[in-house]
Amino acid sequence: MFGLLSFTGPGTDNNLPSPLPEVEIVSASTLNNNTSLTFEEKQLAFEAHIQGIYEQAGLSKKGLSYDVFSKAMAGFQNMKKKGLVSSSKSVISVIDFSKSSRVKRLWIVDVKAKKLLFNSLVAHGKNTGQDKAVNFSNVPNSNMSSMGFYITDRTYYGKHGLSLKLSGVDGNYNSNAMSRAIVVHGADYVSEAFVKQYGRLGRSLGCPAIPQDVSKAIIENIKDKSLLYIHTADKTYKSSFLDEVSAVESFALEMPKNVNQMNI
Repeated sequence: MFGLLSFTGPGTDNNLPSPLPEVEIVSASTLNNNTSLTFEEKQLAFEAHIQGIYEQAGLSKKGLSYDVFSKAMAGFQNMKKKGLVSSSKSVISVIDFSKSSRVKRLWIVDVKAKKLLFNSLVAHGKNTGQDKAVNFSNVPNSNMSSMGFYITDRTYYGKHGLSLKLSGVDGNYNSNAMSRAIVVHGADYVSEAFVKQYGRLGRSLGCPAIPQDVSKAIIENIKDKSLLYIHTADKTYKSSFLDEVSAVESFALEMPKNVNQMNI
């Protein structure tokens, strides 16, 4: 089904993803001869790859929109093409800030193993909104979250214990993340107990804060040049990392080694 992928804008996602369209599978013999593939055939193969991970990892049941996951996967492919993420990292992190803070809106997926590693609560900045994240900024001292694509950096120990630096690579959307000290860290205001008492999560100064009981495990899994994508309902958001043509063509170069993984 040509045209399933659409990475030009984030759209608005419901909590329950719509049923996935059936994706036509390209034959193994065709994949091995990918130099002669049309763009449509390459795109179908990329769609099948994404859908295979989505289904096997059970992401629909965990509330991750297929559309949001597709965008993260396009970004992952484009970042690999540019050498921005570690070649040894197959883990991607997705945050959907179009969802309520009361639900688990962080997913960490091993795309090679097609496995969901973590599904967690995550906080947004205090000036970004109450329960829902509605306002975003790249401005220092705004106490707002920033949208878009990030690369995880190194860890350090700060006032929140083990923390993970983030490098914003999405232009004016998040380029000041490092200087703003926007980091992944654990916080006691990110918990089911806090939600039960206040009707929403607590809020950070712009950091994607996570529950203390899983913070160390999450940080150790995603540190050192893996992708983090923060999705929002902002329809004006544009990113070069969502370039569909670039992502599809980059994936096509990898297809011979992906044949077995795609169950073709």
